[in-house]
Amino acid sequence: MSDLNFQLLPWQQTVYTDKTRFKVIAAGRRCGKSRLAATILLIEALRCPAGSAVLYVSPTMGQSRQIIWDLLLDLGREVIQSAHVNNLDITMINGARIYVRGADRPDTLRGVSLTYAVLDEVADIKPAAWEQVIRASLSDKKGSAMFIGTPRGRNWFFDLWNLGQSEDDNDWKSWHFTTADNPLIDALEIESAKKTLSSFSFKQEYMASFSNAGSDIFKEEWIKYGEAPPIGSHFVAVDLAGFEEVAKQAANVKKRLDESAIAVVKVTDDGQWFVEEIEHGRWDIRDTSSKILMKMRDYRPISVGIERGALKNAVLPYLSDLMRKNNVYSHIIDLTHGNRKKADRIIWSLQGRFEHGRIILNSKKDWSDFTDQLLMFPAQGVHDDLPDALSYIDQLAVTSYFEEEEENYVWKPLDILSGV
Repeated sequence: MSDLNFQLLPWQQTVYTDKTRFKVIAAGRRCGKSRLAATILLIEALRCPAGSAVLYVSPTMGQSRQIIWDLLLDLGREVIQSAHVNNLDITMINGARIYVRGADRPDTLRGVSLTYAVLDEVADIKPAAWEQVIRASLSDKKGSAMFIGTPRGRNWFFDLWNLGQSEDDNDWKSWHFTTADNPLIDALEIESAKKTLSSFSFKQEYMASFSNAGSDIFKEEWIKYGEAPPIGSHFVAVDLAGFEEVAKQAANVKKRLDESAIAVVKVTDDGQWFVEEIEHGRWDIRDTSSKILMKMRDYRPISVGIERGALKNAVLPYLSDLMRKNNVYSHIIDLTHGNRKKADRIIWSLQGRFEHGRIILNSKKDWSDFTDQLLMFPAQGVHDDLPDALSYIDQLAVTSYFEEEEENYVWKPLDILSGV
């Protein structure tokens, strides 16, 4: 590397010297990620065994030419034998090749044995390019790969980054860097951008934030925590996920499957909601039935609402059998969409209540998953199962504001002849 006079920033040096096979880098604009990619491509090409190659991929061929082509030629001029701009192929002095391609034409990526691959702007690349083409091309040489880009909310790039953070697989590791990690960028310039850009743009482009896909429908300052009120009635709402899909893919930790969610809420006479808990997970049909029964046993709800449809029809026989065996019963109510889209239903049920402090979360529970989904709502690639389950309480907890008058209430017809 010293012979080629490659100079790396501190964060680039950290990533480069790490021996992990698959590296995932979420970085802000002008952080230096493309220069790191070009440097590694040139070095890996010089190490490349005969009959193999290295690959650079961005969302389109045009982007690849714009981002990396001139940079590769500039950094590698001493070790490049030839370069063909028409097909974006570079031949090194050892005969190895660097292929520069676009993921918009995945078939052009097939049939090549690779020792290294760089996927740039991963959030804008369809996962099939990696899963169906590039990953297999690395297998015979046990090649490595680097995934770099600026986040675009929650998508498969977020999944890969989380995998690298989880330490569940030693082949994967991830890093997060902001524009400020490039010491060549003036700090005053970053501060100026923060003042002039929207908070959405600054968090995404400069801070490389994955938590920036929401529409600000729910605000963090609206979320309140507290203790259970002494008096109130419990309700349970169940949002079911597909049991068959869970069974088939339960071992695939990289898939973001929908989860079933069970919301337990204590509603006071004045209509305030105290959310006891929202249990969630990917369960089979028997586990789901058992968990619903446990909520019925523990909280003795006035009613249990389950979304009407095939999933309710599937779980109800198991639940009914458990209720009989355990002598635990509750009134089961059909929940409906109310001819509304999910997003509209959640907003209608929850936004005003949160804004006016009418929903209190149990301070003794962990609400990180729920608040993440709520604050990101609605965003492509982000679950909303927990807010959806909570929103169904609106159909169950119909508060009466005339309880004091009920004892003395006398029915009087509006029309004596018709009796109504």
